[in-house]
Amino acid sequence: MSTPGPKQAIYANLAAIAQALGHAHRLELLEHLAQGARAVEELSARAHLSFANTSRHLQILRRARLVDTERRGKHVLYRLAGDTEVVAMIKALGQVGEKNMAEVGRIVTDYFQARDALEPVSRDDLVERLRENLVTVLDVRPEDEFALGHLPGALNIPFGELEQRLSELPKGREVIAYCRGPYCVLSFEAVAKLRGRGYRVRRLEDGYPEWKAAGLPVEVVG
Repeated sequence: MSTPGPKQAIYANLAAIAQALGHAHRLELLEHLAQGARAVEELSARAHLSFANTSRHLQILRRARLVDTERRGKHVLYRLAGDTEVVAMIKALGQVGEKNMAEVGRIVTDYFQARDALEPVSRDDLVERLRENLVTVLDVRPEDEFALGHLPGALNIPFGELEQRLSELPKGREVIAYCRGPYCVLSFEAVAKLRGRGYRVRRLEDGYPEWKAAGLPVEVVG
Protein backbone atom coordinates (compact mmCIF):
# COMPACT_ATOMS: atom_id res chain seq x y z
CA MET A 1 0.00 0.00 0.00
CA SER A 2 1.44 3.35 -1.02
CA THR A 3 2.03 6.02 1.58
CA PRO A 4 -0.40 8.98 1.28
CA GLY A 5 1.18 12.12 -0.14
CA PRO A 6 1.21 15.39 1.77
CA LYS A 7 -1.93 16.68 0.06
CA GLN A 8 -3.85 13.50 0.89
CA ALA A 9 -2.65 13.64 4.49
CA ILE A 10 -3.84 17.23 4.82
CA TYR A 11 -7.21 16.41 3.26
CA ALA A 12 -7.64 13.49 5.65
CA ASN A 13 -7.12 15.79 8.63
CA LEU A 14 -9.40 18.45 7.18
CA ALA A 15 -12.04 15.78 6.66
CA ALA A 16 -11.80 14.92 10.36
CA ILE A 17 -12.53 18.55 11.20
CA ALA A 18 -15.47 18.61 8.80
CA GLN A 19 -16.81 15.40 10.33
CA ALA A 20 -16.60 16.91 13.81
CA LEU A 21 -18.68 19.85 12.61
CA GLY A 22 -21.30 17.52 11.17
CA HIS A 23 -23.84 17.70 13.99
CA ALA A 24 -26.21 20.52 14.96
CA HIS A 25 -25.52 20.04 18.67
CA ARG A 26 -21.78 20.44 18.15
CA LEU A 27 -22.28 23.64 16.17
CA GLU A 28 -24.44 24.99 18.99
CA LEU A 29 -21.82 24.03 21.58
CA LEU A 30 -19.20 25.91 19.58
CA GLU A 31 -21.49 28.97 19.57
CA HIS A 32 -21.74 28.81 23.36
CA LEU A 33 -17.98 28.36 23.73
CA ALA A 34 -17.44 31.38 21.49
CA GLN A 35 -18.88 33.47 24.35
CA GLY A 36 -16.17 32.21 26.72
CA ALA A 37 -14.80 29.15 28.52
CA ARG A 38 -17.41 26.87 30.08
CA ALA A 39 -17.64 23.72 32.17
CA VAL A 40 -19.54 20.70 30.84
CA GLU A 41 -22.37 21.27 33.33
CA GLU A 42 -22.91 24.82 32.08
CA LEU A 43 -22.80 23.77 28.44
CA SER A 44 -25.23 20.96 29.11
CA ALA A 45 -27.75 23.38 30.60
CA ARG A 46 -27.27 25.95 27.82
CA ALA A 47 -27.71 23.45 25.02
CA HIS A 48 -30.48 21.47 26.80
CA LEU A 49 -28.51 18.23 26.48
CA SER A 50 -27.69 15.54 29.00
CA PHE A 51 -24.31 15.69 30.70
CA ALA A 52 -23.21 12.47 28.98
CA ASN A 53 -24.30 13.65 25.54
CA THR A 54 -22.60 17.00 26.01
CA SER A 55 -19.37 15.30 27.09
CA ARG A 56 -19.45 13.01 24.07
CA HIS A 57 -19.88 15.90 21.64
CA LEU A 58 -17.10 17.88 23.34
CA GLN A 59 -14.70 14.95 23.08
CA ILE A 60 -15.35 14.74 19.34
CA LEU A 61 -14.65 18.47 19.01
CA ARG A 62 -11.51 18.10 21.11
CA ARG A 63 -10.16 15.25 18.99
CA ALA A 64 -10.60 17.48 15.95
CA ARG A 65 -8.67 20.25 17.77
CA LEU A 66 -11.63 22.61 17.64
CA VAL A 67 -11.75 22.96 21.43
CA ASP A 68 -9.18 22.79 24.22
CA THR A 69 -9.51 22.23 27.95
CA GLU A 70 -8.07 24.06 30.90
CA ARG A 71 -8.27 23.36 34.62
CA ARG A 72 -9.42 26.08 37.01
CA GLY A 73 -9.39 24.76 40.54
CA LYS A 74 -11.59 21.68 40.66
CA HIS A 75 -13.25 22.41 37.33
CA VAL A 76 -12.25 21.54 33.78
CA LEU A 77 -13.33 24.21 31.33
CA TYR A 78 -13.67 23.93 27.59
CA ARG A 79 -12.77 26.78 25.26
CA LEU A 80 -12.36 27.30 21.54
CA ALA A 81 -8.97 26.27 20.16
CA GLY A 82 -8.36 29.61 18.47
CA ASP A 83 -11.25 32.10 18.56
CA THR A 84 -10.38 33.79 15.29
CA GLU A 85 -10.10 30.66 13.15
CA VAL A 86 -13.02 28.70 14.60
CA VAL A 87 -15.41 31.66 14.56
CA ALA A 88 -14.41 32.49 10.98
CA MET A 89 -14.97 28.86 9.93
CA ILE A 90 -18.47 28.75 11.42
CA LYS A 91 -19.33 32.08 9.81
CA ALA A 92 -18.12 30.82 6.43
CA LEU A 93 -20.24 27.70 6.85
CA GLY A 94 -23.29 29.88 7.42
CA GLN A 95 -22.54 32.00 4.37
CA VAL A 96 -22.26 28.90 2.16
CA GLY A 97 -25.51 27.58 3.60
CA GLU A 98 -27.38 30.83 2.97
CA LYS A 99 -26.16 30.95 -0.62
CA ASN A 100 -26.48 27.31 -1.63
CA MET A 101 -29.20 25.72 0.50
CA ALA A 102 -32.76 26.83 -0.18
CA GLU A 103 -34.01 25.82 3.28
CA VAL A 104 -31.39 27.96 5.03
CA GLY A 105 -32.25 30.91 2.82
CA ARG A 106 -35.96 30.44 3.49
CA ILE A 107 -35.45 30.46 7.27
CA VAL A 108 -33.29 33.58 7.05
CA THR A 109 -36.01 35.31 5.03
CA ASP A 110 -39.09 34.06 6.89
CA TYR A 111 -37.79 34.38 10.43
CA PHE A 112 -34.81 36.72 10.67
CA GLN A 113 -35.55 39.24 7.93
CA ALA A 114 -39.23 39.31 8.86
CA ARG A 115 -38.18 40.68 12.26
CA ASP A 116 -35.51 43.04 10.97
CA ALA A 117 -35.26 43.85 7.28
CA LEU A 118 -32.97 46.85 7.80
CA GLU A 119 -29.29 46.60 6.90
CA PRO A 120 -27.35 45.79 10.09
CA VAL A 121 -24.58 48.03 11.38
CA SER A 122 -21.08 46.90 10.41
CA ARG A 123 -18.31 46.52 12.98
CA ASP A 124 -16.32 49.37 11.39
CA ASP A 125 -19.36 51.65 11.50
CA LEU A 126 -20.02 50.81 15.14
CA VAL A 127 -16.38 51.47 16.07
CA GLU A 128 -16.74 54.96 14.62
CA ARG A 129 -20.07 55.61 16.33
CA LEU A 130 -18.65 54.46 19.66
CA ARG A 131 -15.67 56.75 19.19
CA GLU A 132 -18.04 59.67 18.69
CA ASN A 133 -20.39 58.51 21.49
CA LEU A 134 -23.39 58.48 19.17
CA VAL A 135 -25.13 55.25 20.20
CA THR A 136 -26.10 53.03 23.11
CA VAL A 137 -24.85 49.47 22.62
CA LEU A 138 -27.25 46.87 24.00
CA ASP A 139 -26.12 43.35 24.87
CA VAL A 140 -29.17 41.07 25.21
CA ARG A 141 -27.28 37.91 26.20
CA PRO A 142 -27.62 36.39 29.68
CA GLU A 143 -25.73 38.16 32.44
CA ASP A 144 -23.13 35.42 32.89
CA GLU A 145 -22.18 35.54 29.19
CA PHE A 146 -21.91 39.33 29.39
CA ALA A 147 -19.53 38.94 32.34
CA LEU A 148 -17.20 36.74 30.29
CA GLY A 149 -16.75 39.52 27.73
CA HIS A 150 -18.70 42.21 25.92
CA LEU A 151 -18.36 45.23 23.65
CA PRO A 152 -16.89 48.34 25.31
CA GLY A 153 -19.46 50.31 27.25
CA ALA A 154 -22.30 47.94 26.40
CA LEU A 155 -25.44 47.93 28.53
CA ASN A 156 -26.54 44.41 29.46
CA ILE A 157 -30.28 43.81 29.53
CA PRO A 158 -31.01 40.12 28.95
CA PHE A 159 -33.83 39.72 26.46
CA GLY A 160 -36.17 38.18 29.03
CA GLU A 161 -35.86 41.35 31.16
CA LEU A 162 -36.15 43.88 28.33
CA GLU A 163 -39.83 44.69 28.80
CA GLN A 164 -39.34 45.49 32.50
CA ARG A 165 -36.17 47.56 31.97
CA LEU A 166 -37.08 49.76 29.01
CA SER A 167 -36.56 52.86 31.17
CA GLU A 168 -32.81 52.17 31.17
CA LEU A 169 -32.64 52.87 27.43
CA PRO A 170 -32.57 56.54 26.38
CA LYS A 171 -35.53 57.11 24.03
CA GLY A 172 -33.89 59.80 21.89
CA ARG A 173 -30.66 57.92 21.21
CA GLU A 174 -30.04 55.20 18.64
CA VAL A 175 -29.59 51.70 20.08
CA ILE A 176 -27.36 49.03 18.51
CA ALA A 177 -28.27 45.54 19.74
CA TYR A 178 -26.18 42.38 19.57
CA CYS A 179 -26.07 38.88 21.04
CA ARG A 180 -24.24 35.58 20.40
CA GLY A 181 -23.76 35.65 16.65
CA PRO A 182 -25.48 36.03 13.27
CA TYR A 183 -28.18 33.41 13.98
CA CYS A 184 -28.85 34.33 17.60
CA VAL A 185 -32.56 35.15 17.73
CA LEU A 186 -32.24 37.36 20.81
CA SER A 187 -31.07 40.48 18.98
CA PHE A 188 -33.69 40.08 16.24
CA GLU A 189 -36.46 39.75 18.82
CA ALA A 190 -35.07 42.69 20.80
CA VAL A 191 -34.98 44.90 17.71
CA ALA A 192 -38.59 44.02 16.84
CA LYS A 193 -39.74 44.68 20.40
CA LEU A 194 -37.90 48.00 20.75
CA ARG A 195 -39.10 49.30 17.39
CA GLY A 196 -42.62 48.50 18.49
CA ARG A 197 -42.00 50.73 21.52
CA GLY A 198 -40.77 53.62 19.39
CA TYR A 199 -37.00 53.24 19.78
CA ARG A 200 -34.51 53.86 16.99
CA VAL A 201 -32.69 50.55 16.98
CA ARG A 202 -30.57 48.45 14.64
CA ARG A 203 -28.56 45.27 14.95
CA LEU A 204 -24.84 44.72 14.83
CA GLU A 205 -23.99 42.65 11.73
CA ASP A 206 -23.10 39.56 13.76
CA GLY A 207 -22.28 39.25 17.48
CA TYR A 208 -19.77 39.30 20.29
CA PRO A 209 -17.65 36.34 19.05
CA GLU A 210 -17.09 37.92 15.64
CA TRP A 211 -16.26 41.28 17.25
CA LYS A 212 -13.68 39.62 19.52
CA ALA A 213 -12.28 37.46 16.68
CA ALA A 214 -11.73 40.61 14.63
CA GLY A 215 -9.31 41.83 17.32
CA LEU A 216 -11.55 44.67 18.46
CA PRO A 217 -11.48 45.75 22.13
CA VAL A 218 -13.66 43.93 24.65
CA GLU A 219 -14.40 44.36 28.33
CA VAL A 220 -14.96 41.80 31.09
CA VAL A 221 -16.75 42.15 34.40
CA GLY A 222 -14.50 42.15 37.45
